[in-house]
Amino acid sequence: MRKWETDLAGCYRSIASICKRLGISPDEAAKLDSIAEKYPVCIPEYYLGVIDPGDPEDPIRKMAVPSAIEFSEGGAKDTSGEADNTVIPGMQHKYGNTVLILSTNQCAMYCRHCFRKRLVGLSSEEVAEELPLMAEYIGNHPEIDNALISGGDSFLNPTSVIRQYLGTFTAIDTIRFIRFGTRVPVTFPQRITEDDGELLDLLAEYRRYREIIVVTQFNHPKEITGESTAAINALREAGCIIRNQTVLLKGVNDDPETLSALMNGLVRIGVMPYYIFQCRPVEGVKNQFQIPIRKGAAIIDEAKRTMSGPAKSFRYAMSHHTGKIEIIGESEGRMLYKYHQAKYPEDNARIFSRPLSDECWFLNP
Repeated sequence: MRKWETDLAGCYRSIASICKRLGISPDEAAKLDSIAEKYPVCIPEYYLGVIDPGDPEDPIRKMAVPSAIEFSEGGAKDTSGEADNTVIPGMQHKYGNTVLILSTNQCAMYCRHCFRKRLVGLSSEEVAEELPLMAEYIGNHPEIDNALISGGDSFLNPTSVIRQYLGTFTAIDTIRFIRFGTRVPVTFPQRITEDDGELLDLLAEYRRYREIIVVTQFNHPKEITGESTAAINALREAGCIIRNQTVLLKGVNDDPETLSALMNGLVRIGVMPYYIFQCRPVEGVKNQFQIPIRKGAAIIDEAKRTMSGPAKSFRYAMSHHTGKIEIIGESEGRMLYKYHQAKYPEDNARIFSRPLSDECWFLNP
């Protein structure tokens, strides 16, 4: 057993153990127990150690430790239409040239802002069994030129399963590059650095055939540690391109100074900002982490004043059921939007506006 597997087995999965470690009172712990029954808890030793136990407003704590507000009413189960886009168990085809694989239902750390927190997906073995059908589907759709392997967390798959994905997709002529969606470099870098080089050797091996892009999610400068930087460096040395998708989260990174420090810090360690996403209004998340779109745009515009050019190369967007919609900003009393990626051809590159308001999301563009 690799050391990372031992570390994963030792993750904190009970409210009692987490509260004891962070000095949370027994009364508060009792309240959190009922939340954990509905929305499970899992925090690696490493990531728990990034939390300041003396700060109840610590941003890492907010992303990792349950809060009573998760039980407040409101929110939807599926704001991005994932169920409607499923073509094979475990595989979605929403955008013409991309397939999305929900490769596992496992994560090293259960983020409290996760937009799939109520969904129980297939195990890695169950999804991998569908690989022949996935390959056949892609072969019948030559417009598909890339595969995004996500989850859960794609790097929580056994390395042998990751090899199956790489072997299958690099054998398809029309596939030009492969992406892995993972928060492992941020929350559990030991998966990469304490694996005896097995995963890194695999990525380097298949990098000879296709570009491999690792899309991760740093949300706060505190997550840029020596350990996470070492994981990023190892992935880069294996030949991977590293991109980052941040989620704009109330109480975590919703101020210009924090966002600027995060984006500049990412560029410093060789991670290129890709998107800042509007937090999705799913059940158990909406009332805790969402901020108004208008406020988000103002925060980001202010933050860009102190970002380097590469640091502000991201787009502020919402992953809507009709596509990825870029949030451009205010103009003449309205908020401007543009489809960066559209599910329906008639929306391709369409620009539209909405009245200024305190809305955090909308159903019909």
